[in-house]
Amino acid sequence: MRTAARCLLRRMAGIRQQEGMSLVAVLVALAITAGAVIMFLSSLSTGSKAVGVVNERTIADNVARSQLEYTKSQPYAPAPTSYDTITSVPPYFTVSVEATAVTDRDENIQKIAVTVYHKGEPVLLIEGFKVNR
Repeated sequence: MRTAARCLLRRMAGIRQQEGMSLVAVLVALAITAGAVIMFLSSLSTGSKAVGVVNERTIADNVARSQLEYTKSQPYAPAPTSYDTITSVPPYFTVSVEATAVTDRDENIQKIAVTVYHKGEPVLLIEGFKVNR
């Protein structure tokens, strides 16, 4: 009977040691999992912001190219001047057009600068040329 009691005491002592170690192991695993979740959520946030910037830039590029083509289709006006802007601009976007004479060239060529703004901040500037034909 004594040997059975000793055996039982040894088992209980072993279980106690394992319980303490398993608590540490659980805390370490929890810390690793929390770190992984935080990194995952951070990458989602960064990805979301990047998609927003790319979307804004794509819209600005489309608006600028449409404006440049629209300006080229309008009647020629001597530089410096500003041409009419397109009317179908997405919300929070504005566009401006400026024409300047090309120096040391024929007076029938203008440099067209199209600037697209989003919420008042310049997003994109493209340039092209307009010829009096």
